[in-house]
Amino acid sequence: MASKGQKFIKYTDEFVNEIVNQMNNGITAYKLAKSNNIPLYTVKNWKRRYINHPELYPNIATKRGRKKESELTKEDWQERYEILKKYWAFLKVQREKK
Repeated sequence: MASKGQKFIKYTDEFVNEIVNQMNNGITAYKLAKSNNIPLYTVKNWKRRYINHPELYPNIATKRGRKKESELTKEDWQERYEILKKYWAFLKVQREKK
């Protein structure tokens, strides 16, 4: 809670983006807070906000996880279909063994 007369530090968007980007590259929040003289929980809040609302941090280009359905190409769909066909054939053989 803010106390009377307390001064707040305003950080630029570029600086916040740089810190969050460094966290995505594997540097811990503690090291970033210590080296940049920022409160630890401020850095953790920036990271949490990035996770919950990545559109607020447009300069950070991290691609994690699988592709979204809209990003899949025709080749991707064909590859998935081939994998499914092999899996179905495997299941059919397994059922016949029983």
